[in-house]
Amino acid sequence: MNSPAASVQADTSPDKAHDKNSFRSRLLDALVESIVEVGYQNTTVADIVRRAKTSRRTFYEHFDSREACFVALLTTVNSQHVRGIATAVDQTAPWQDQVRQAVEAWIASYQAHPELMVAWIRDMPALGASARALQRESMEKFVAMVQAMTSTEVFRSAGVSISRRRTIMMLGGLRELTAITVESGGQVGDITEDAVQACTALLTPLS
Repeated sequence: MNSPAASVQADTSPDKAHDKNSFRSRLLDALVESIVEVGYQNTTVADIVRRAKTSRRTFYEHFDSREACFVALLTTVNSQHVRGIATAVDQTAPWQDQVRQAVEAWIASYQAHPELMVAWIRDMPALGASARALQRESMEKFVAMVQAMTSTEVFRSAGVSISRRRTIMMLGGLRELTAITVESGGQVGDITEDAVQACTALLTPLS
């Protein structure tokens, strides 16, 4: 008979961990597919399971509910977007060019699946405490990214800085503009020039 220690070791083996991560990724990918096709509100656990080609039992081994799966997806997406934007900016370029690079990278991160941005803005607030925690965490990561970007010598020498409050206004405006554009049948890229001009204006030192 296996001991409790042996059972734990078996459950945490590399193969077991790989299988768990694989199933989790499939479930998250399936949720993305369903959001893109029918929206989050019309997505059920049965839809996710069917698209992932797995079982409800497997789903509930990874997530307590559809909402928990949604929060996990947006947590992952948010982290990926922050990293992608940060690496897209050339910190030696003129500050205006860096702003454009950051905005274009932000827009590009949602061009493949703009429906995720709409789901984030429209559906996430209804999920309660876990959603509020994620919203705060997401905003803090983006604020930290903007503050790090604007604290370099290029920005300092140009007298460019942005407060936390203006950073939140800028990010909130970008998200809402994106959602309205997509809901109206437009493309995420349609907002590029307006977004670049608005972000540049918020950063331009007052004379």
